[in-house]
Amino acid sequence: MKRIILFLATNLAVVLVMSVVLSLLGVNRYLTANGLNLGMLMTYSLVVGFTGAIISLLMSKQMAKWSTGAHVIDAPSTSTELWLVDTVKRLADRAGIGMPEVAIYEGEPNAFATGAFKDSALVAVSTGLLEGMTRDEVEAVLGHEIAHVSNGDMVTLTLIQGVVNTFVVFLARVVGYVIDKTVLRNNDDRGPGIGYMVTVFVCEIVFGIVASMIVAWFSRYREFRADAGSAKLLGTPQPMVKALARLGGLEPPESMPANFKSFGINGGRSGFAALFSSHPPIEERIAALRSAS
Repeated sequence: MKRIILFLATNLAVVLVMSVVLSLLGVNRYLTANGLNLGMLMTYSLVVGFTGAIISLLMSKQMAKWSTGAHVIDAPSTSTELWLVDTVKRLADRAGIGMPEVAIYEGEPNAFATGAFKDSALVAVSTGLLEGMTRDEVEAVLGHEIAHVSNGDMVTLTLIQGVVNTFVVFLARVVGYVIDKTVLRNNDDRGPGIGYMVTVFVCEIVFGIVASMIVAWFSRYREFRADAGSAKLLGTPQPMVKALARLGGLEPPESMPANFKSFGINGGRSGFAALFSSHPPIEERIAALRSAS
């Protein structure tokens, strides 16, 4: 979940900076000075919308390493590291992708995969995951992350984020122009008035919330696909089912640390908050795996 939040936050920051810079350069005023030029507005929206998403994707590996303090295993120094690298290599070969970088970081049970390209991705696992799960369960989690890479989920997420960003920027300015010219009746040939700027600001917030729901929906969908991908790579869904159950605290062993019992990689929420959750509830993921077996 952290990698998705980081991706979205970086993307949002870049979009905001691009929007401010282009506004200061007079692009907004030029678009609306003599009537809204929809063609140029769409070009402007595409540039702003996709710049943030693409930069976030290209920076994703480095940002993930920085944010988690992940240590890349260049040469395995322990039996656990050797097993981890060998397992990732075996799963990557089965999935038909290049060998990812393998890293370990300190933290609660979790794992992630990121990177702009399938053949140069990063797969990282936490110390909590390695210490609190069996090797079969860890292998299932690794299969889940390898499936993310094989499915090209980060690239697809980038494309979806870029598209929704584009429409947020585009529609906010169209609505702002309509409000400024028809409701507020601003006929100043020098450009848009304060009504345009306020409307655009409000619409970007409202449309941005809707866009976040769309991105979160895709993120939940890709988790189901990655679970199924893990089952396919391992030849059975049972290890992934057990891993999810353990991570969700549904079947914790007696020796599991207290902080492990309440931890779940799903990040699932209920009610209205579920619309913004990057992961579906673990119970739904387990049910999907069992129904497919």
